[in-house]
Amino acid sequence: MSAVSTPPAPEAPASARRDAEATKAAILKATRYLLARHARADITLKAVAERAGVSPPLILKYFGNKDALLARVMSFHTDADALLDAPLADLGRHMVRHVLSSQREQGTDPLLRIAFAPLHGDHGDVVRANFRAQVTERLAARLTGPDPGLRAELAVAGLLGLGVMYGIARGPHLRETDVEAITDRYGPLVQAQLTPGG
Repeated sequence: MSAVSTPPAPEAPASARRDAEATKAAILKATRYLLARHARADITLKAVAERAGVSPPLILKYFGNKDALLARVMSFHTDADALLDAPLADLGRHMVRHVLSSQREQGTDPLLRIAFAPLHGDHGDVVRANFRAQVTERLAARLTGPDPGLRAELAVAGLLGLGVMYGIARGPHLRETDVEAITDRYGPLVQAQLTPGG
């Protein structure tokens, strides 16, 4: 007698995956908005759900609980994975392209969240510590030569300035110029900190 095999579950349609990603993004955006204005303890899943236009159970489905959601919002780990996903010799160009593509496709630059971290209080301290550990220190660990920490911070500062000019100041010349053209001009400036003299 042969064993009965269970057919694999059908894969979710691409549109359903896109909708799920858009919903998660709306939840994260709503949480960031509330965290910039309220203490962590005062934020409820109901408030996040109302701001995101979803139900509280949907937040639980995607993120597990309030603590997990807040931890995700205060983390840069996933964003840093994408930002730093290139060989060191081409990393400056990759990082510039990534920041601009994020702005154009998602209307936001995940790194720019650091600019909105509260100056005082536990939330701001956690966000800054995460940013240092997950972005600048991680980048510095890849660099060779003198002053890797300083060079990493200068490279990231250049990216943050680019993100501010594009997303906040809304520089018209920057916004209407092709991403690759900007990458050709700005990538070498960032790369100069990553591989000085290289």
